[in-house]
Amino acid sequence: MTFKEQNPIYMQIAERICDEILQGVYAESERLPSVREYAAQVEVNVNTLVRSYDWLSQKDIIFNRRGLGYYVSAGAAARIADVRREQFFSEQLPEMVRTIRTLDIPLQKVTNEMNKILQQA
Repeated sequence: MTFKEQNPIYMQIAERICDEILQGVYAESERLPSVREYAAQVEVNVNTLVRSYDWLSQKDIIFNRRGLGYYVSAGAAARIADVRREQFFSEQLPEMVRTIRTLDIPLQKVTNEMNKILQQA
């Protein structure tokens, strides 16, 4: 896994796990790889992975069955989508609007470009 400098590594791993849940790699109530297995997979220290799993547990995205490992919580995908929508509207969209204003891009041009991108997806 290639890491970026902007966010802590444990958060980038947590985001990756969220992506995997949204993509169906891990279904609700399905067991996740052990901390050691996943740490080896993404080539990080086990303690970093523990922080990722702890953060996901605090957000009720995964839960720990003592002695059995971590599992995906019921409704995890919906919770992830809600959190990401909230982040988009509170962080990314305002930044995008500032950029549009700064560059004096007409709203119709933005709409046209968004429609092109949506058609490609």
